Amino acid sequence: MSITVYGIPNCDTVKKARNWLDSHGISYTFHDYKKQGADPARIAQWIATAGLDKVVNKAGTTYRKLDDAQKIALGGEGAPAILAVHSSVIKRPIVEHPGGVLVGFKQDQWEAALA
Repeated sequence: MSITVYGIPNCDTVKKARNWLDSHGISYTFHDYKKQGADPARIAQWIATAGLDKVVNKAGTTYRKLDDAQKIALGGEGAPAILAVHSSVIKRPIVEHPGGVLVGFKQDQWEAALA
């Protein structure tokens, strides 16, 4: 099974998710937004699959620091470009797996999809 985990390594939720994968013996590739960037086309696919509200993390400080024009752009077709520049606004982790996409870490959902 080919799995890619997208996120930021020092994020607590990403750490929990990676620990869960390791404890279940599930191999994965980790994509670090801070070092490797975030691809707008891939972000657009996540939005199409999971929905904009699931992909955008409105609870974080980075979202609150965005100016009004950026927040408005996040509500429409400009969302992938804004999220690519401000990758901390992407909910973490995002996992691509053969059965689809998981957004965030909810153990029961992960067990159903990956275990």
